[in-house]
Amino acid sequence: MTATKTMMLAGAVWVAIASSPLAQSASKANVLKMSATITAIDAGNRMVTLRDDKGNEDTFSVSKDVQRFDEFKVGQKVNLTYYESVVFQVVKPGEKGSGTSFEAGVNRGTGALPAGTIATQEKMTVTVKAIDAAVPSVTVATDDGRVVTRKIENKKNLENLKPGDRVDITFTRALVTAVAPGN
Repeated sequence: MTATKTMMLAGAVWVAIASSPLAQSASKANVLKMSATITAIDAGNRMVTLRDDKGNEDTFSVSKDVQRFDEFKVGQKVNLTYYESVVFQVVKPGEKGSGTSFEAGVNRGTGALPAGTIATQEKMTVTVKAIDAAVPSVTVATDDGRVVTRKIENKKNLENLKPGDRVDITFTRALVTAVAPGN
C-alpha cells in the first residue's frame, strides 16, 4: 500500500473518532450528490471541463479505462454521487486485527449513455499510542511503523479508548458517474 493510501486510511480514524462516540464499533457515512455540465472537451489529452450549478468550473483528466469517452458532448449534464464511509471497531485483547488491505473495482455502465462506478475499500489495524484529553488528540501507530497524531473534535469520543487498544478501520469510497438523458 502506498504512503498516500495509508495516510488516507490512517486519517480516516480521525474522521471516525472525531464524529462518533467510540464504543466497541462505530461508523460514519457521507453522501455528496452533484450535477455538472460539460463545458469543454480536449479529446487529444482526454480532458473534460465541468461546471457545477454554482458556476464553479474544473478540468479533469479522464483515464483510458473510460471506454466511452468519445460519446461525451459539450452541454451534457453529468450526475455524480460520491459515497464515503468509515467503520471502525476496537479489537478485543487476544484477537487478531483485520490487518492491511486495499481493494478497488470498476463497473462500466452498459446503458445508452456513458456511466460507471469506481469503488475502493481500505482496511488497516492501528494501535493507540497516546491520548491527550487536554487537546483533545489521539496518537496511533500503523503496522508499518508510522505514528500519526490528530486532534479530536469531541473529547467525549475518547472516553472508552486507551493506549494499547487496537482499532480496525475500514474506509470505503465510491464514485458513481452518469451522463444524464435528454441533454
